[in-house]
Formats: sequence, C-alpha cells, structure tokens
Amino acid sequence: MSTQVRAAGMVRMVRWERWLHLLLPVLAILASFLVGSLFLWALGVDPVTAYSALVKGAFGNSRLATTTVLKSIPLIFAGLAVTLAYRGGVFNIGAEGQLYLGALFAVWAGTRLDLPFPGHLLVALALGILGGMIWGAIPGYLKATRDMNEIIVTILMNYIAIFTVSYFVHGPLKEEGWNTQTDAVAETARLPALWAGTRLHYGVVLALLCLVLVYVLLFHTTLGYRIRMVGANIHGARYAGIKTTWIMALAMALSGGLAGLAGAVELLGVQYRLIDNFSPGWGFDAIAVALVGRLNPIGVLIAALFFGALRNGANSMQTAVRVDVVVIYILQGLAIVFLIAGSSVDNRIRRWLDAWQA
Repeated sequence: MSTQVRAAGMVRMVRWERWLHLLLPVLAILASFLVGSLFLWALGVDPVTAYSALVKGAFGNSRLATTTVLKSIPLIFAGLAVTLAYRGGVFNIGAEGQLYLGALFAVWAGTRLDLPFPGHLLVALALGILGGMIWGAIPGYLKATRDMNEIIVTILMNYIAIFTVSYFVHGPLKEEGWNTQTDAVAETARLPALWAGTRLHYGVVLALLCLVLVYVLLFHTTLGYRIRMVGANIHGARYAGIKTTWIMALAMALSGGLAGLAGAVELLGVQYRLIDNFSPGWGFDAIAVALVGRLNPIGVLIAALFFGALRNGANSMQTAVRVDVVVIYILQGLAIVFLIAGSSVDNRIRRWLDAWQA
C-alpha cells in the first residue's frame, strides 16, 4: 500500500514539475511587472496607468498591432538562432554581427543584381542566409577544432561585422549624393505586403516557417537529437560515437544563417536601405528572447512577441505617464533575472525527484 501511495505521489509531483516548467516564463514576466510596479510607484507614477498605456501602445488598434508584429520578426529569427546554437553546446553571442552580414549580403543582391521577381527576392534572401552562415561558421569551427571560447570570438566578430557594414555604407554601396546610406533595394527584391494597406510583409510567414523547421529539426530528426545530445553532454555524445566537432560547427553555421535571415528580412521588408547601426540591438535582445522562451522554438515566438510589444508600447507609456523608456529595459532585465531564479528552483526540484526515484 505504501508503495502505491508513493508511486501516486511521484506521478503527481512529476506532473506538477512539468506544469511549473511550462509556467516559469509566465511567472517570471509577471514577477518582473510586479517589481517594475514598485519601481514606478517609487517614481510617483501609477503602475496601472503606465501598463495600460503600454498595452494600448502595443495593441490599441490594427496599425499598432501590426507594428508590434513587425518589431517581433527579427527577434523571432535571431531568437531561433541563439536557441539552435545553445542546443548544440555553443553560446552564440554573435547574432548581432551575423544579422549585419546577412543584411549586407541581401542589400548587395538587392541593389547590384538585375533579376525579375521572385527570383531576385529569393537570391537576396539566400545570400542573406549565406552571409550569416559564414559569420557563424567561423566561431563554430574555432570552438569545435581549437576549443576557442565562442563567447569572446563572437563578441569580437560583432564589431568586425558592424564596421564592415559601415565601410560599405560609406564606400562601395553608398548612394550617389549621400554619405550615410546605400541605394534602395530594387522593387523586385522586396518582400511583398501580406495584406494590402498594411506594413506587414511576408517575412512573418517566413519567420513562422523557420520556427516550424527548427522545431522539427531539434525534436523530430536524428540530426536534432545529436545536436541536443552534444549540448546536453558532449562527453557522453563522444562516447556514443557522435562527431561532436562537426555537430557544433554545423549548429553554429545554421544559427548564423537564421540570424543573417533576420537582417535580410528586415532590410528587404521594412527599411530597404542599409545605414549605420540599422539594428537597435536585435542580436543581443535575441539572447533574452531565447532564455525567456526556455530555448524552445514555440517559447521563442511568445517571448519575441512580448519583447516586440514592450518596444512598441514604450513610447505610448512615456507619453502617458512621463517616464523614460529605460523602464522597458528594466522590465526585460527583471524578467531574465526571475527566469534564471525560477530555473534554479526547477533544477533543484528535478534533482530531488531523481533522488526520490532512485
């Protein structure tokens, strides 16, 4: 009888732990807003008014909701990039640089090639992926073959990519008569609007397609199993006969391709011209998106929409309650802190359950 009671208790604990694992991102976000409310209250601002303005600024009408989705698209691609690399045992801090290289390659194709639609668009997107893959494969190869710290390498390569783009903006790709921008990409290389009369383009469809592909790759293919095994236990993967060097380099190259696609889609769907510092930090925000999304493609989608809503609603909150938009970054940071704390609790519960089962 005692064995049956213990087994029933174990089943309930496992189910509770699974629900906790799924709810952790939500609880982290709620906790960040709660602490953020205390911060706003200390500044003499009504938190309810501030958050109401934030939500209204992000989803108050169809135009604002469309803008929120547009701001989320690069975060979806870049968040998937960080997730894929991390699952393969590589911490990709270089999504920003890969995004810049993808944008550069895509703009070169969009301004220098003369092709009909949709071939021109497909070539530009493919070159954007290629640019990101090249920039991601380099630190992946160095990590896999020379055991060089990928965090340091990718951070340094971010600066190289940003200044490389700056050189082309002010040099070979500079628009005649201007010193701060490139030519506009041709109409045949632009992503068409998803709905007439809106700014929402087919990049959102491409983002959702990549999300499905990454999910299937990671959780429903042999290659994905090997990637996750290398990320979980590289020594065990080697013992099992997996070529960890090749897997890590491949995961980083695919990650770079996704980040490069983020830059390509943004330039071909929204901005159309390459300028200095065109990214507000999507590649760095992608790290937070991946962590809040629990390194799961579906979680990345939800987290990207959350961060996109924060960015889009920030100005409305600032206007309504006269508070600086820096509060948005505080909320983002708090969400990550609470998520890490919750993950620590989750890991302790898992270890306790494993010990109980033993």
